[in-house]
Amino acid sequence: MNTLDAFIIIGVAALIHASFQLSVSVLTLLSGHAIGAKRSHTKLLRLICGFLTGVGVMTLLLISFTSLLFTSLFHSSGEIPPLVWAMTCGLLLGLSVAVWSFYYRREKGTSLWLPRSLANYLSERTKATHRSAEAFGLGLTSVVAELLFIIAPIVVSSLVLIQLSPELQLLGIAAYTAISLLSLGIVSALIGSGHKLSRIQKWREDNKHFLQFVAGSGLMVLGFYTYVEQVVAVAASAYGAK
Repeated sequence: MNTLDAFIIIGVAALIHASFQLSVSVLTLLSGHAIGAKRSHTKLLRLICGFLTGVGVMTLLLISFTSLLFTSLFHSSGEIPPLVWAMTCGLLLGLSVAVWSFYYRREKGTSLWLPRSLANYLSERTKATHRSAEAFGLGLTSVVAELLFIIAPIVVSSLVLIQLSPELQLLGIAAYTAISLLSLGIVSALIGSGHKLSRIQKWREDNKHFLQFVAGSGLMVLGFYTYVEQVVAVAASAYGAK
């Protein structure tokens, strides 16, 4: 795999990660409680920055840990077995169907797939968050809570990263983290600049099926592309060499 192909896969995976909405939902809840409690705009910005930093740090830790784990597993062989790529593609394709099927609940609003106990916990935590350090912790938690869906983009990106040089690995990790924060960063900027939460929520509700389709389709396309590049092409090359 050349460097350009590697960074294309990392970029697409990060964009899929960015399309998931749990962290955005928690941020809007947090901001809504802060605005409802008539906290100052400076305080609101501190909470937003703390939350955004928490999400970024946890994403960085997850992809770094996964890359380190795969490096340890495949360092001796020097290459990733096609079976591992095939399993990763199966995970991507399976999650694409799951996203299409139940990522959003079949009801009005933007309620997600989360179990009600976890959703209630996150809602209560947003009410009890008054400091930037608490918002940072809430950001960490929101990423872990959506691990079921973001694990596939992280895994495929990590498998690609470990095939790059150390310098490019660092660049790839930074790029993945930055791109994955794209949607959250946009919403943070809108809230921080004074846009009404009601308008932001209305847009999210009106476009939730589009976002759901994009996320599921992105996983499907990435799964097929990776399968062709890393399983079919390798198998064909090995067969041709005989």
